Amino acid sequence: MKINRRNVLKKTAGSFGLTFIPSYLATGVRAEGDPQPPSKRINLGCVGVGGRAGGVIPGLCNKGNAQPVAFADVDYSARNVEKNLKRWPSVKQYSDFREMMDKSGKDIDAVSIVVPDHSHFCATILAMSMGKHVYVEKPLTHSFQEAELLMKAEKKFKVVTQMGNQGHTGTASNQFREWVKKGVIKNVTHVDAWKGPSCFFMQKDKRISEWPKRETQPKGMNWDLWLGPAEYHPFSRMYHTFEWRGFHPYGSGMLGDWGCHIIDMIHHYLDLGLPTEIKAQRMDDHNKVIFPLNSHMQFKFPARGKHPELTLNWKDGVNCQAEVPKKYWDNPEKPPRLGGAGTLFKVEGEDYMIQRNSHGSSSRIFPYAKSKDLDLKTENIREDHLESFVQACLGNGNTWSPFSVGGLLTQVLTLGCIAQYFNQDLEFDPKTHQITNDKSANERLSIPPRKGWEDFYKIV
Repeated sequence: MKINRRNVLKKTAGSFGLTFIPSYLATGVRAEGDPQPPSKRINLGCVGVGGRAGGVIPGLCNKGNAQPVAFADVDYSARNVEKNLKRWPSVKQYSDFREMMDKSGKDIDAVSIVVPDHSHFCATILAMSMGKHVYVEKPLTHSFQEAELLMKAEKKFKVVTQMGNQGHTGTASNQFREWVKKGVIKNVTHVDAWKGPSCFFMQKDKRISEWPKRETQPKGMNWDLWLGPAEYHPFSRMYHTFEWRGFHPYGSGMLGDWGCHIIDMIHHYLDLGLPTEIKAQRMDDHNKVIFPLNSHMQFKFPARGKHPELTLNWKDGVNCQAEVPKKYWDNPEKPPRLGGAGTLFKVEGEDYMIQRNSHGSSSRIFPYAKSKDLDLKTENIREDHLESFVQACLGNGNTWSPFSVGGLLTQVLTLGCIAQYFNQDLEFDPKTHQITNDKSANERLSIPPRKGWEDFYKIV
């Protein structure tokens, strides 16, 4: 069914708090200043039902505190969709998230958005403008400007937000935070971060430099809606359902995909903020269709309070893993094993290094023998990233990775993606949010939406 997009926006942005009433308020009244709603279960509208959503939706509902009431997906034949449809057969199904919000918005308390990067923003800003809490997979957005707008929307609409970088919640995150407080992590001036190859664009024999040719799309799929605000290219199975990550108009490469899991804690707990300079040191087989085969970049962050200037080296691709200097080995005959994704840094003035892998991995000390001289004990917090969002929606505590946290991290990553796109060093002014050394690169901070999607960018 074709819906009037302008009418939806008029209802949502123009009459926020009046047209749509959260379902948990339909049968009760929330006391002024009391975040606890009468209902103990939130109703979910799910934008994206297949792929990664095959884990996110069940994860949000695992403890019985949330339930889906509406699904929106452009392709109900995609991977993992059937699993969710079998578990919740009576949930209303839409292809267009705008129609879902228009027709089922009154029944929805929170929205999960698990779709390709380029589609995050529009669904998220629409849901927020309607007073819906939002859970969005990482990276938060596809452009620097979109992240900025969502952080503004978070302040304006005062809804619960969470970006889906799962390792930011729980024991490992608390460990890193407490190590910073205790001074175990301090005076960090250099960080090595890496991610080995895992997507098609990082395999030499699968590289392309021209746009894929048109293919027959799955029956019933809405390709125009899959494209959303992004630039048009005809359907190809190289984009849908997974390989979109490697294409500049739709994904964020390995930096945007895994950077959220790898540099997240360093960025947040060392208050890195935004960089002043990004050096594009190596971009193998560079083109403007897909991300480089191998990328080496250097981000420079200014001094922040008690924290000194910091240089972060990012490498993705083959042979990108950092090396632990021999003086920090536990066994002088055998170097420590590092994972295929992680960070390694020296604590200046101390005789040890700290390393952690991605997601919710704990940090460890090299050499291990040094650990007994340090106060490393921290609380074991068994809190689930998805459930913490649900509980925050119910008024029980706060999320660990709200947009004020995830948005700033995403902006760092989008700057790196611009350096990858142009294969060029960037100079950035964190105060004015401008790239000062190249006009074209600066213009890419905000990627113009396709005709028909402009109004979403005017909501805040």
